[in-house]
Amino acid sequence: MPDTACKESKAVESAEALSPKLIFEVVRRDGADELRRPTLSLMWSGVAAGLMISLSVLGEAVFRTYLPDAQWSYLVENLGYSFGFMVVILGRMQLFTENTITTVLPLMQEPTPYMLASVAKLWFVVLAANVVGAFGAALAFAYTSAIPPELLPAIEELSRHATSFAPFEAFQRAIPAGVLVAAIVWMMPQSENFGFFIILVFTWMIAAGDFTHIVAGSVEMAFLMVQGMLPIYDAVFGFFLPVFVGNVLGGTVIFALLAFGQVRHELKN
Repeated sequence: MPDTACKESKAVESAEALSPKLIFEVVRRDGADELRRPTLSLMWSGVAAGLMISLSVLGEAVFRTYLPDAQWSYLVENLGYSFGFMVVILGRMQLFTENTITTVLPLMQEPTPYMLASVAKLWFVVLAANVVGAFGAALAFAYTSAIPPELLPAIEELSRHATSFAPFEAFQRAIPAGVLVAAIVWMMPQSENFGFFIILVFTWMIAAGDFTHIVAGSVEMAFLMVQGMLPIYDAVFGFFLPVFVGNVLGGTVIFALLAFGQVRHELKN
């Protein structure tokens, strides 16, 4: 038994050929490490993620502006949505929707009031920081010459579409997005050198499927808000809160619970 435990521990460290329970342990340890990070570190990492995720909006806008008007253009255009996610995830920045699974697994294994409070604090800090970063990017898009003016109509068009859903529809479309981001987190320990392609394909699917994501969507929401094109009530209650709840439902209630359920009887050691 000691030899087996030693081998499993080494497998967790190297993240090679992992069984489901060891994938769980890799993701859980990552979440536990995040819960121990200083609040300021989480905050600045979250702001950086909110800024960098704007590359997803910018990437889509570039493709939409310059691709020809053809049936296949929509599928190619949505590859641009992956740009921001690749920078954020591979750069190990704090993205709220990743935390709907990483920090929840330690809570599921140790369901104490202290752990619940720690997860709630991290969620609040990271989501708030992501939104601050998103507004910073939106202000740069709208009021500086950093973005070529010919891209602005596409950014506005994308932003209006992302925030145009009725609240219940926005909530429903956010559930698959939460599941897909959680799936990326779950697959990354086993991806070896293919993490780039996993992020590319699964985040492309979020855009191509017209699903809603709380952080990338916050850039689009903020772009309209800072120019007076979207009232704060509609932004908060029509987009932000429904998408927030949907992403949490998809990432935590659906994916994380299923991931925990398949291994919970194997976690004695």
